[in-house]
Amino acid sequence: MKNKVDVAVVVVAYSSREWISKCLLALSEQTVTPSEVIVVDNGSPGGKALRAEDLPSFVKFLKNDSNLGFAVANNEAVKLTKARWVVFLNPDAFPEPTWLEELLAATHRWPDARIFGSTQIKHGEQDRLDGAGDAFHVFGLPFRSGFGNARSRLPEEGETFSACGAAMMIDRSLFEHLGGFDDQYFCYCEDVDLGFRARLLGEQAVQVRNAVVHHVGSASSSRWSAFAVYHGTRNRIWVYFKCMPMPWLCIMLPFNILASAALFALSIRRGAAIAYLRGILDGVTGLNRVWPKRAPLQTGRKARVNDIMRMMVWNPAVLLTRSPQIIRRTSATDTD
Repeated sequence: MKNKVDVAVVVVAYSSREWISKCLLALSEQTVTPSEVIVVDNGSPGGKALRAEDLPSFVKFLKNDSNLGFAVANNEAVKLTKARWVVFLNPDAFPEPTWLEELLAATHRWPDARIFGSTQIKHGEQDRLDGAGDAFHVFGLPFRSGFGNARSRLPEEGETFSACGAAMMIDRSLFEHLGGFDDQYFCYCEDVDLGFRARLLGEQAVQVRNAVVHHVGSASSSRWSAFAVYHGTRNRIWVYFKCMPMPWLCIMLPFNILASAALFALSIRRGAAIAYLRGILDGVTGLNRVWPKRAPLQTGRKARVNDIMRMMVWNPAVLLTRSPQIIRRTSATDTD
């Protein structure tokens, strides 16, 4: 019989009937068994909605009448568990059998770390990365580290700026202390925001090389859909103004504006200019709701500004290559 571990796996699904069975099958085949698997149907429409009777008996099912967003749905699910660790897993992410075991093994190698990320491989492309953690460029642009790169370029285990929410594990007490995901984001960038806030408190995010999931990506909405472009654009503005330490927020603001202009040109080519402009407009006009959250974060900061900034990406070329951004160490106590 497989060992049962003190882990709750949370899967928030929206119009994901196509993938959920494969995801749950992969969870059932883990070399260790999570204490709980919580599946949330987040207001999926019509025939795309999940039903309790369609799911395995080991699943705890929660159904929302409307789409509350990725952030709220995950926050509500976490309230249902008392597990030591919480793992967030996308319904279109299919973990390899040793995935959960590898994440837990990393907690012993990094006893001071409380956030762990997975290696994401493009579904159907064994040699191509879908991501290796989330990176944050000093210009104020978050991106998925390693996206589209060859798997052979994946570094050894080390720190990343923040763990990608598609397959991340976090200490539940830390998640609750941080207030969970920021409900205001709805979806996109909420994992970067969570990781940034944790880093302000001096927390680490460890990217576990051998904890592997195969990720379809953009299963609910394509990368350049109006929905994705709008929320991604608006929310990155909020992350920057909410979390970026002074004086770097002011120093990098002109570069942030220039980068936003370049992304607008790209959005025109992709046919998403209107959604992009809406995201910029609502991001800027919505700062009055974000700015009050900044002061408690910055006054409560425990990490040195230099330690935070050195975890960011400084090379503009990396925004194009998206090369994996992992700081390798031999142990959690090593310094660079």
